Amino acid sequence: MIQRLFSVFEPFILSLLATVTVATVLPARGGFAVFAGYMAEAGIVLLFFLHGAKLSREAIWTGLRNWPLHLAVLASTFILFPLLGLGMARLPGVDPSLAMGILFLTLLPSTVQSSIAFTAIARGNVAAAICSASFSNLLGILVTPALVALLMKVEGGAGVSLASVEGILLQLLAPFVAGHLLRPWIGGFVGRHKSLLTVVDRGSILLVVYTAFGAAVVEGLWTRVSPGDLGRLFLLCLLLLGVILAATYMIARVMRLSPEDAIVLQFCGSKKSLASGVPMAGVLFPAAQVGVILLPVMLFHQIQLIACAMLARHYGQRSAAESEEV
Repeated sequence: MIQRLFSVFEPFILSLLATVTVATVLPARGGFAVFAGYMAEAGIVLLFFLHGAKLSREAIWTGLRNWPLHLAVLASTFILFPLLGLGMARLPGVDPSLAMGILFLTLLPSTVQSSIAFTAIARGNVAAAICSASFSNLLGILVTPALVALLMKVEGGAGVSLASVEGILLQLLAPFVAGHLLRPWIGGFVGRHKSLLTVVDRGSILLVVYTAFGAAVVEGLWTRVSPGDLGRLFLLCLLLLGVILAATYMIARVMRLSPEDAIVLQFCGSKKSLASGVPMAGVLFPAAQVGVILLPVMLFHQIQLIACAMLARHYGQRSAAESEEV
């Protein structure tokens, strides 16, 4: 099953690397850059519209019943993670632009697809994982921009601008709400064509990554970020994931959660969503800043997939062994 999981993610990771390479060698310029930007925005709108149509109200109401677990996941995602991000962003020797990217990474909602997949592999509470991950993404549309406005400083030392707020409302929230309201009519179609959501999801991410990195390259991204900076960033992402995995494990023990619910807290509470982070960064930050801000998000995304796949396999094998003993 682990191999099947990686067969899903590996092509996308390679596509991300290829997109960054193309953006480095052939960044969008002039009129083509404007056109690519419009296409990326259209992809984001369609992506959140389809996500709204996909989320069922039954999942929302069912999830409310296990509120202690979901509050723990949200606290890990939107309180513990940002506190760690604030600390890491102030470490000496970290490039200020990358420090901003690390902090932005910690403000993002949890993933949906990988959180549920890893919970299933680990033999955890899959239904609770679906609810927790969905809640995190739903709240992230509003909470992440609010945290960015509160904790980050963007261009010129100012907070999130009115234009950024309008962008969130028009490009993310409004399509999501519209899709959810239209779910009774289009939900069945979206459910039957899950591959459509996958194509839109990954295609919109690749478009935003291309335009963002292209703009950053034109502004001198790779002259500002050295190999040493990338190495330090890699170690910080490893440290961040290790701390959050240990913290969620301890919180589950303090709360005396069942093994199945503890797995949900650990996997849903330790993830950060690339699918949400890329379009949000494109809306919240100036084009020239988006590329460097997304570097930590992309790196952490790959590290969390590999580390959590290994952890999920360990939990799954342990659970299977315990079942055989019984």
